[in-house]
Amino acid sequence: MSNFRKIFAASVAGAALLAAGAASAQEEINVGIILGFTGPLESITPGMAASAELAFNEVNESGLLLDGATLKPVRADSTCIDNAAATAAAERLVTTDNVAAIMGADCSGVTIGIANGVAVPNGLVMVSPSATSPALSTIEDNDYFFRTAPSDARQGEVLTEVLTSQDITSVAVSYTNNDYGKGFSDAFVAAFEAAGGSVTIAAPHDDGKGDYSAEVGALAAAGGDVLVVLGYVDQGGVGIIRSAVDTGAFDRFALGDGMYGQSLIDAIGDDLEGTIGVLPGAEGEGSEMFATIAGEADIDPTSSYTGESYDAGALIALAIQKAGSADRTAIRDALLEVANGPGEPILPGELAKGLQILKDGGDVDYVGVTNVELIGPGEAAGTYREYVVEGGEFKTVGYR
Repeated sequence: MSNFRKIFAASVAGAALLAAGAASAQEEINVGIILGFTGPLESITPGMAASAELAFNEVNESGLLLDGATLKPVRADSTCIDNAAATAAAERLVTTDNVAAIMGADCSGVTIGIANGVAVPNGLVMVSPSATSPALSTIEDNDYFFRTAPSDARQGEVLTEVLTSQDITSVAVSYTNNDYGKGFSDAFVAAFEAAGGSVTIAAPHDDGKGDYSAEVGALAAAGGDVLVVLGYVDQGGVGIIRSAVDTGAFDRFALGDGMYGQSLIDAIGDDLEGTIGVLPGAEGEGSEMFATIAGEADIDPTSSYTGESYDAGALIALAIQKAGSADRTAIRDALLEVANGPGEPILPGELAKGLQILKDGGDVDYVGVTNVELIGPGEAAGTYREYVVEGGEFKTVGYR
């Protein structure tokens, strides 16, 4: 081959590589969104998915991700409670859709199952907006699991603070019979008793039943000033409250995060008046900015885990930009760097700003909706919103 032909061939090959690189940069990057579109949290799931997709849309509209790449959300149903179905759905995200990362899952049990069975073996980052079981702090995840909601170990302490601040010293506890419910119940009971309170009974309830009179009978026999319900808003939790109201067993309730939702007020009505509860939430500029952009997108910013879902989606996008590619391990290694300082604070609606800083070689500190601070893979610092049901509405009391 002549020198000319060699040079020409090399030029063509180089041009082909550049073209391939440009084409790959322009391609869509699939990101899984696996949440309980069916199951005990199905009433709040649409808002969660839409919030993550709001972050992705913001990134796509900026045109700043890598060299013009876009994020394509691929939804999958975790069911919240069926491990086999959730794992199969996650497998499809990996094998069929070749996702770069997963926003989700939602409920703790299926999140543990997906992490152990799919994400970790495939080296795939998961950022859950709502899996809060303390067990997720210690799973063998090779640093691929993150969450934007704090652990129930903290929620148990916060719920205790709310109850003791109202001089409530005796409670009965009903919790959903799974990883989330058991972990939350254990954390709450330990915190409440350490604060000098009395837990008359802590009993599980199974989801999917039509009659909870036997469970409520046992709770009533044990007694307590307040019934603490650590369950799901569209499943056994609402059944426990309805049975307690119908039988007159309890007239006051305290709720964990999984019980927050308009569907509960719709189901129970005036008998829910005076109910107190907590769920992850934050106040400040980030929360206010999210309320604005979510409202413009017809998303209720006060619905459970919408802010955490936006934050989870934003973190994945910023980590891809920091990594310089959609390589799964590189995303993992970049995620803590974009979540925490040092760096320029980034709020909701400012993802283009964050992408540009990273593109220019700078650092960002993603603050987001919920004042994001990741204290290691699998663990998030966080605050909680305290509320009371008054006049048929959830009214914010404050933040803890």
